[in-house]
Amino acid sequence: MVALDITILEQHMDLLRPLLPARDAPEAAAYMLLGASDIATDPWTGQPRLRLISHRVVDIPSADRISASPVHVTWSTTGFMRLLGDATIAGKVPAIVHTHPGSHAFFSDQDDRNERELARTASLKGVRGLVSIVLGGDGSICARMWTDADGYSVADAVQIVGGRFLRHASNGDDFDAPHLDRQRRLFGDRFNETLRSLRVCVVGCGGTGSPVALLLARLGVGRIYLIDNDNLAESNLNRVHGSRRDDVGMPKVDILKREIEAMGVDCHVVTSQAWVKSEEVRDALKSADFVFGCTDDNSGRIFINRLAYFYGIALIDVGLRMVTASETYGNDLNGRVTTALPGRPCLICSGVVNAARANDEDLERSRPEEFQKRKAEAYVMGGGDPAPAVVTFTTEMAATAVNEMIAALTGFHGNDGMVPNRVRRWHARDERFTAHASREGCPVCNADGSRGAGDVVPFLDAVS
Repeated sequence: MVALDITILEQHMDLLRPLLPARDAPEAAAYMLLGASDIATDPWTGQPRLRLISHRVVDIPSADRISASPVHVTWSTTGFMRLLGDATIAGKVPAIVHTHPGSHAFFSDQDDRNERELARTASLKGVRGLVSIVLGGDGSICARMWTDADGYSVADAVQIVGGRFLRHASNGDDFDAPHLDRQRRLFGDRFNETLRSLRVCVVGCGGTGSPVALLLARLGVGRIYLIDNDNLAESNLNRVHGSRRDDVGMPKVDILKREIEAMGVDCHVVTSQAWVKSEEVRDALKSADFVFGCTDDNSGRIFINRLAYFYGIALIDVGLRMVTASETYGNDLNGRVTTALPGRPCLICSGVVNAARANDEDLERSRPEEFQKRKAEAYVMGGGDPAPAVVTFTTEMAATAVNEMIAALTGFHGNDGMVPNRVRRWHARDERFTAHASREGCPVCNADGSRGAGDVVPFLDAVS
């Protein structure tokens, strides 16, 4: 059986919460369309997974509502048939959402009977399946997917993804980790349990990616996927955590995997020595709950930026800019952590990636001779000396990035969770929280079509 989990984007959850105004209120309902993420092989289990992502909330018109009480809700099927038609046209999965305002979320016998008939209708219409989601008055959520009138799969988890990350697991496992006791004392049992359930990808395993990966493991993250196509160079020894002189020439991902496994903290690490846009890492990226962007490559950043919006995955991107001192100016030392996900501006609108440089990087990979020719003619940028890097600065921003994930899980620095954009200026001894808006017409963060779209052709709706 294919494992199933469901992501509801926070902006869609905001539209559903008014369905639960009070404990003694009548049940209420709404429809949704969900994007599908088919994961052929979960890199940690080796099994297929299906992740569904909220794409659009569809209100049930008042004219379709028949009756409701604190223990039931009924409505005509006119709007449901329209939903099935929209799902077929858009290639999405239809969903019904209803509330149990006076209880924990669960599926009643009446739900079983009603949904079985709706699933039968959906099957006859040729849609992929029918999802049912129940919102409990106590804040709980449960979900399942009917494949036909005779069978359904219960979702392993439903996660609400936005500035905060809230996971509702259908069957949390017993987890006792004495080495995590002190953080449990601060954030509670659920914090450690959620960390253990997370799937996290780290893209880039250098000066920022290596401390990010090691910190995630020590925190108790259960599954980590490391992506980097480079081997360790001697010049990396000043900032790649866990590296040794004897490791020069060894893949960076293998060094970090060795160091994490040596910790003995029960973290399942999978690696890929590949470029982030390679198809071999696609299932891992689609499986992730968080992606840490720790690469200085603009093309790779643009790629994972799109991934965050199509698949509802929180992206935490880390960047540094260090300019050496001159006779006129002193050192200019900047670190940045930007979070990108549906409902917030993307990395392009936030001004932290350079699209022209990304095109040059793609050209250098695909047509190196043409790249060198254009570089000689001054038609491309970059390709000069490596940027300055100091381990204290790269490590500090790595810790800041991991703290943003902790903020998403706990809300320790406010209910909004992760900060959209944080810039630390060491030379000026200050920290700035810069605000950006999505550009009008941005096809990534200001487009209904990309938000929670899931699998589309071409991948991420981008021409390679």
